[in-house]
Amino acid sequence: MLHTYRFKNFQSFREQAEVSLLLNDKASPRGWETTAKSGQRLTTALGVLGANGAGKTALLKPLVFAAWFMHSSFASAPDSPIPLTSHFAANDEPTEIEVEAEDGEGVLWRYVLHVTRERVLHEALYRKKERFAYVFLRDWDESKQAYSIKQQGFGLAPAEARKVRANASLISTAAQYGVETARHVTDFTLVSNLTFLGRQHLDFSQIAFAAQTFAADDALRQQMAELLTGWDLGLSDVQLRELEMPGLGGALTKRMVTFGVHQTEDGQRVELLMEEESSGTQSAYVLLSRLLVALAKGGIALIDEIENDLHPHMVEHVLALFDNPSTNPHHAQLLFTCHSPEVLDLLQKSQVMFVEKQDCNSVAYRGDEIRGLRSDDNLRAKYLAGALGAVPQI
Repeated sequence: MLHTYRFKNFQSFREQAEVSLLLNDKASPRGWETTAKSGQRLTTALGVLGANGAGKTALLKPLVFAAWFMHSSFASAPDSPIPLTSHFAANDEPTEIEVEAEDGEGVLWRYVLHVTRERVLHEALYRKKERFAYVFLRDWDESKQAYSIKQQGFGLAPAEARKVRANASLISTAAQYGVETARHVTDFTLVSNLTFLGRQHLDFSQIAFAAQTFAADDALRQQMAELLTGWDLGLSDVQLRELEMPGLGGALTKRMVTFGVHQTEDGQRVELLMEEESSGTQSAYVLLSRLLVALAKGGIALIDEIENDLHPHMVEHVLALFDNPSTNPHHAQLLFTCHSPEVLDLLQKSQVMFVEKQDCNSVAYRGDEIRGLRSDDNLRAKYLAGALGAVPQI
């Protein structure tokens, strides 16, 4: 489970920002929380609000990048640049990212990365027992044009460690060699509608990917169908069938196709391709293809603009999936951005972050960091009145 992540010099954030899912003893129980095996109270939902262009999406991207770098950077082309963007006023400075997360046994891990588009400058993995101790340290020595690598029980052969490419993670590389610790710390589920370039907008490719996800797991498909038919979308069922469809060049190829089933007043059954359904129905379908995977495995869902194409009342039902033990038995966590102030009626102040941009620099703060804000205050009223910041100045 995710505890915190911090970053600096990433896109519109020049100074350090921290995203914390930790709940202290003062946070009054209001839902969307769990106690991890370590005994730490954690939120299972964290909303991010702010004006357009303030940096809400940029607040989530460092975690997406760190997860990709740890897990998959080994597959990058040898000479390809590292796909990140620093603040435009600090292009000559490295980006810094630090993530703390707890595994299924209650052990807390810390991953630290200092990186430019050209190379890793510092990479480290720590494990906490009584205190944090390093598992490995990897540092670039400019004078020697080589990496200095120290290990304490990591298990990657020194000769192989020295070969790790400048644009790849030591963890991602070690996992290819079967290093148990590397495989352990990369055995996580993170689903998102974000890439390095931003949010993946709704299109037919997203619907096709969702169809493949549900076709591979009938339990998820049934849960998706029950939710969509219960969300007042005019559906009586959702079906998937493999059909031969024209592909590139006109050749027929087999692919999974989704149909929304509708029941007319006189009992007639009508099927529509998901691509023919409303944008709201399509968005809910694609959104569930991500959220239900995280809920089933106990992972992390990072969703940018969660209410996209959805009625604001729908957001409450989506969030409820992460607050119900029957739908969230493995304590999955949801981090999301939105423009719907209605979420402030649901979450407590320690479960909401606000983002502002001042002089081309984004800053982020959690609701419980706002001086004078009480737990029983009407967060939505205060936010709409501008008392909490993070609103457009038009």
